[in-house]
Amino acid sequence: MTSLRLPPLPTIKDLIKLYKLRALKQLSQNFLLDERITDKIVRAAGNINNHVVLEVGPGPGSITRSILKKNPSKLILVEKDPRFLPILQILQEACEGKVDINLHIGDIRSYDFNNGLKHAQSSDWYGVPPPIHLIGNLPFSVSTILLVEWLHSISEREAAWKFGRTSMTLTFQKEVAERMVAPPGHKQRCRLSVICQLWCEVQNKFLIPGRAFLPKPDVDVGVVTLKPLKYPLTNIPFKMAEKILRNIFNMRQKYSFKGASRLFPEEMRDELVSRMYFIADLDPQIRPFQITNDEYCRLFYAYKVISDDHPEILEYDSRAQKKKIEHSV
Repeated sequence: MTSLRLPPLPTIKDLIKLYKLRALKQLSQNFLLDERITDKIVRAAGNINNHVVLEVGPGPGSITRSILKKNPSKLILVEKDPRFLPILQILQEACEGKVDINLHIGDIRSYDFNNGLKHAQSSDWYGVPPPIHLIGNLPFSVSTILLVEWLHSISEREAAWKFGRTSMTLTFQKEVAERMVAPPGHKQRCRLSVICQLWCEVQNKFLIPGRAFLPKPDVDVGVVTLKPLKYPLTNIPFKMAEKILRNIFNMRQKYSFKGASRLFPEEMRDELVSRMYFIADLDPQIRPFQITNDEYCRLFYAYKVISDDHPEILEYDSRAQKKKIEHSV
């Protein structure tokens, strides 16, 4: 595997001082300056030699440098904060003629993956994954929101997953990383655990101590890889699965049928929740965090069967009903 040797460059720390940059709290920014750790993050992504890499939130370019050393064919940098543009342009100029670096200043949530990756090699969903990777040290404030949006895209094979089973290597708060991989019965098992595991193979690779960041966050950070499954565990729509999980985990410590009953209007609640658990062949007194992924899939199927008979329940939202009652009082 060839390795790209970067020309002599000022250190990230020196560039931060030179451009008088500081991490903005309102953007949940934390700089990672330890090259050994950034190299380790990139190694966790696997082989990226001659592949296309999209880095989310490169900031001053610490992980970017570690990515470049692994010689990708193209590197797309999506950065929301324009203050980092001069530093990233230094890297772009240093790599001219060696790596095609595309700079995009804007929010990753509105980034057009179809256009940005249009020249990337795609692959059949059931074949080998495409030579495309998402890597990012995500801001804590948006990491879970972004992840759920991307899982939705994976379920519909859109955005970066229109090209095949694109892998992700991302950072999350330690507790969030633990929740993503939590098995049935684990104290961290939650809605996010199930929604990740339904569509991806998830691995919590290693922990980065908070002291490695500048400024030091109050928590340690987990590096997680997500590889889309060839065959997702369920074929029901993502939004339907999310709705069912949200209601059930809303009462995490109670019997699961308590939360599931909130999926149905009050006048038919008892009858339909009983039918749901009967079809799923599941004990209604099992608690949400004890239910396996396969058992959740049976609950999804049961809800779908009931919704075919009672289409009105698809639009039912117990939270909206509660607000409606509160406003009318």
